[in-house]
Amino acid sequence: MEKHKRAKMWLTHPYKWGQKYSLWPVHFCTGCGAIEMPPTMLAPYDASRFGMGPMASPRQANLLLITGYMTTKTLKYVIRTYEQMLTPRYVLSFGSCPIDGGLYYTSYNTINHLEWYLPVDVWIAGCMPRPEAFLMGVNRLMEEIEAGRADGYKRYEENIDYYRRNQERTLGKEFLTELKQVEWLT
Repeated sequence: MEKHKRAKMWLTHPYKWGQKYSLWPVHFCTGCGAIEMPPTMLAPYDASRFGMGPMASPRQANLLLITGYMTTKTLKYVIRTYEQMLTPRYVLSFGSCPIDGGLYYTSYNTINHLEWYLPVDVWIAGCMPRPEAFLMGVNRLMEEIEAGRADGYKRYEENIDYYRRNQERTLGKEFLTELKQVEWLT
């Protein structure tokens, strides 16, 4: 019965099939999570069998990988990268650092809650998650896309005032002015 429901869904909504199996990540390697990315793309784990291939430009990508701790300086570029990506766009966050600051939670310069600034679709807990955990997170994201629950980009657009207030509180009004100039150029 489940197979028939899935086949009907793929026939009536073929774009969901394309979204699920075409995750093109842009790696924003901000910390030790970057070490786990190369093995994931190599033969033992082979992330390409999930339709994943690294993209050099955010304009070609639809998956943003945050792989470690975030500083206020880095957050500016992460937001800028996210806003240049195509929709639907997804955020997959690695490790404890983007969740709560990790080891650096008391630092003046560390962002402790990434979800205050960008919507995160899937969290991968651990310090640092192994490639197996990353692939489980990708599978979870694929399930969320298929079920229609991976809607972080919609929440971002609907609650843009909330995200902008948090961004302004941390990064200052100058950042929002710079962001508007970048939006004009894109």
